[in-house]
Amino acid sequence: MVERVPPPSAQPRSRMRILLASGAAALALAAASVVPGVPFGAAAPQQAQAADSGKSTLTVAVAQSVDSLSPFLAQKLLSTSVSRLMYDFLTNYDPKDNHAVPGLATKWEPSADKLTWTYTIRSNSKWSDGQQATAEDAAWTFNKIMTDEGAAQSNGSFVTNFKKVTAPSPTKLVIELKEPQATMAALDVPIVPKHVWEKVGDFSKFNNDTKFPIVGNGPFILTDYKVDQYVKLKANKDFWRGSPKFDEVVFKTYKDQDAAVAALRKGEVSFVAGSPALTPAQAASLKGDENIKVNEGPGRRFFALATNPGAQTKDGKKFGNGNKALLDQKVRQALFLSIDRKTIIDKVFQGHAVEGKGYIPPRFSAYYWQPSASQTLGYDPAKAAQLLDQAGYKLKGDQRVGKDGKPLDLRILCHATDPNDKAIGKYLKEWWGKLGIGLKVDCLDDVSVPWYAGEYDLAFDGWSVNPDPDFVLGIHTCAALPTKAKASAATDNFICDKKYDGLYKKQLAEYDTAKRADIVKQMQSWMYDSGYMNIIAYPNAVEAYRTDQIKSITTMPEAAGNIYGQDGYWSWWSAVPAGSGSDADSDSGSSSTGIIIGIVAVVVVLAVGGFLITRRRRTTADDRE
Repeated sequence: MVERVPPPSAQPRSRMRILLASGAAALALAAASVVPGVPFGAAAPQQAQAADSGKSTLTVAVAQSVDSLSPFLAQKLLSTSVSRLMYDFLTNYDPKDNHAVPGLATKWEPSADKLTWTYTIRSNSKWSDGQQATAEDAAWTFNKIMTDEGAAQSNGSFVTNFKKVTAPSPTKLVIELKEPQATMAALDVPIVPKHVWEKVGDFSKFNNDTKFPIVGNGPFILTDYKVDQYVKLKANKDFWRGSPKFDEVVFKTYKDQDAAVAALRKGEVSFVAGSPALTPAQAASLKGDENIKVNEGPGRRFFALATNPGAQTKDGKKFGNGNKALLDQKVRQALFLSIDRKTIIDKVFQGHAVEGKGYIPPRFSAYYWQPSASQTLGYDPAKAAQLLDQAGYKLKGDQRVGKDGKPLDLRILCHATDPNDKAIGKYLKEWWGKLGIGLKVDCLDDVSVPWYAGEYDLAFDGWSVNPDPDFVLGIHTCAALPTKAKASAATDNFICDKKYDGLYKKQLAEYDTAKRADIVKQMQSWMYDSGYMNIIAYPNAVEAYRTDQIKSITTMPEAAGNIYGQDGYWSWWSAVPAGSGSDADSDSGSSSTGIIIGIVAVVVVLAVGGFLITRRRRTTADDRE
């Protein structure tokens, strides 16, 4: 499941996944030896926090709204983060080094030809209504995604290669593949209770928000929800890994980010993530405040500019009103060349980001790609002007005019809650104006409607990338296009290219870590040259919390990472209330309270298939995980 920034901005399903956690041959072969384990210690004693009821409540201020509480539809970072708290996945990512660890499955084994994978489902996981969670629930979840288009919107890319999924027994799940698939220990799909969800009719319209509490088996149980106001979850005392230390977690929506920061100062909220990061000014203003800690670490996101190359359905029907000038690669590359990334890093992010290059952030060093010197589309307005001339958009006075006599005017979708979008929009208007290109910046609370309708030219975009990059790569395949015009879909910006699809299929079937990484880099090289996705920056995760409410909390990576929008539930599950008698975890892990403000590049050691690799950093606005 990915975490995305609001529709196509990718703020994305996180859709809101640091290193390959399952694609390597080493991992595939070692998977069989994975032993059930608890990376963290037992829950610490609970103590009341400033709540009259005696409950300890951790309140998280967020700038984003929930797009859906259905894990089959959720794409925004907040929504997918909530899904991770509500439902268990087959596997999870270790917070120390991101290798695959047991989730609902205690171990997983491939057949010799790697076409059949057998998962042992734990016997100590129960749904919050008391029923046992079994392999049948997992089989039903995957089969529903495989057979119901409405249920495949968020996670359909994970099952396109599935041939058959069965549950021979309550603790045995068998997945048969059409071809080898390197992501079998990184299936980021929330497993839902069959006895509840089999009663749902139209999955494309069911938002899972009609009856509370919602039945789940994750570390928290969702108890209440108000649109654009809050999401409330209580601790699952029967969670197999151990009960969370806080009795309740509340995600409270603030449309004004400064108001969220003010609420943190007053102690009205425990934690603030921004949209999803605090601005440099907000972070600086909090530094030194009593009882407030600013955490900055490497993020999983990229901040990008996505073009609309022509909205289309899977059967090739065109729709939308995107500017046809963007069908020309020369025009797209000219836009690349007329963006001064260094100025954006220095002036907008004020050093709390790294210049964008490839599609995968440098935090995931195994897949991180950089263009060669000859390939680089650096800031070069003069070359951009030449490309526009070659494309037939000549200067007429102070405007670029096409062969049809119409001026080259573009629109860009902007997230109203993201100050970075607005600030960068002003720069683009200035830079492109000098080239003779007109620009209208449309800042909206919800960009999904025009985005899915294909009624835009460009959009600020951003996705939370998972340790395994398959999901974010898959959103640019032809298979991700919508079946019907203007319907929400898995696509990011309607890209459909046979060469890219061929590389995607090749990387998915490659178990050798190095070989797969090379294919993924080829895909990024193609994406860069195409000009469809202009990766501007990898922003750091900048967030803050009250130390008089939160005693300790786990970052991911633990050594120097983020708290909000993790590849798992570690932060909120591990958080210890201030005043608690114990400092939390003491088994095989420990809680970390973060890093210092000002980190631009961090080195973290990650394990991938037995090899140690070094790396760095992070990005955007409402996120498609």
